[in-house]
Amino acid sequence: MKDAIQKAARIKLMIFDVDGILTDGSLHFGPDGEALKTFNVLDGQGIRLLQNAGIATAIISARSSAIVSKRASDLGITHVRQGIHDKKSTFMDLLAELNLAGNECGFIGDDVIDLPVLSRVGFAASVPNGHAEVRSRVDYVTSATGGKGAVREVCDFILKAQNKYELALAEYLA
Repeated sequence: MKDAIQKAARIKLMIFDVDGILTDGSLHFGPDGEALKTFNVLDGQGIRLLQNAGIATAIISARSSAIVSKRASDLGITHVRQGIHDKKSTFMDLLAELNLAGNECGFIGDDVIDLPVLSRVGFAASVPNGHAEVRSRVDYVTSATGGKGAVREVCDFILKAQNKYELALAEYLA
């Protein structure tokens, strides 16, 4: 755990997968084929707290969805990459764009498609219902499952590791 705290303390950019992380991984299709996704409000607040603390946020997702674009816009996530099956190349492009090193980034993912990024970031996280290969290779596995507060848990963990948690909550406690 101490190693995970030290790694999280260096994070300047936190990247999120979508299905299984920001959502519970279920795919719901309506009669006209539209996909529906459910997001957790606690996760959204956690992302905002990170941003307010000066930590940039991004999404890299294999699926494309207007719903994800809308949610990202609502949360102020400007670095959104969807329809990406080569997550490693996209991650490397994002590093170059933001002038960051891999060890200054965190990523939370849940399946083997996420391993190329998880193995290159400074802080790697997953969820308890993520694939066993992923869980065995990350720094931190959340208690909460995807779409049910896992993102908030990671955001809080990063803020605490950087000694920014109390300041992040200060406006709500005044």
